[in-house]
Amino acid sequence: MQCLQDFILSWLLDYLNRSKCEGFVIGISGGVDSALTANLCAKTSKKVVLLNMPIRQTKDEFSRACLQIAHLEENFKNVSSIQLPLTTVFDEFNKVLPELVQQDFLALANSRSRLRMTTLYAVAQAHRCLVVGTGNKVEDFGIGFYTKYGDGGVDISPIADLTKTEVFKLAKEVGVIPQILNAKPTDGLWEDGRTDEDQIGASYPELEWAMEYTGDLTNLSERQVAVLSIYKKFNAMNQHKMQPIPVCIIPSWMKSQLK
Repeated sequence: MQCLQDFILSWLLDYLNRSKCEGFVIGISGGVDSALTANLCAKTSKKVVLLNMPIRQTKDEFSRACLQIAHLEENFKNVSSIQLPLTTVFDEFNKVLPELVQQDFLALANSRSRLRMTTLYAVAQAHRCLVVGTGNKVEDFGIGFYTKYGDGGVDISPIADLTKTEVFKLAKEVGVIPQILNAKPTDGLWEDGRTDEDQIGASYPELEWAMEYTGDLTNLSERQVAVLSIYKKFNAMNQHKMQPIPVCIIPSWMKSQLK
């Protein structure tokens, strides 16, 4: 029976061949999602370019990213990396923004992600590669915990049907380094190093439960009710990320007025 990692590798290779591209570009954050994605892409034996793009990054996040990149370069001849410090670029961008935007910390956090997306696509185009997404199922389809046109701007998403729990299990299987497996998940967009759970208010196992729960509230604990509320709030608030871009469909009779 085909194992999970082989299934994903086959999917990656099939899409790459159909795209007529030469390989994969992945942004390495120091987190388990990007580490797993990079490991899987490396196992295809196709060209893999890893980007480390620190923007006011915490020391721990930057260190984990460097360790993961070094581990893959040491073990896979098809893997190379580029370190692109973007703090200065981001600082200059910040200077020209209106004061209102400069004071909006969430807007600035999302701008970091969008700057990285722009960088990934510039490198990918020059290398004739695909930009590979690193989002998991809960983030991408449950609570929309990603930046629109930032880390959500990708060509393919090989682990987006895996929950965070499944990501950790597969990451251990494929050999992601312990420093990443043991770190608390974080999106790396905040200078204070806040974790995903700090931002969301619930752990990934709790969110996975909420994503699948279809019963009523009668027999739930107080915490479970709170987690469901958190999940539903994020899911409703972030539908604009998870649904196709709305298109205004013009009736044909109205278009005829333009002829």
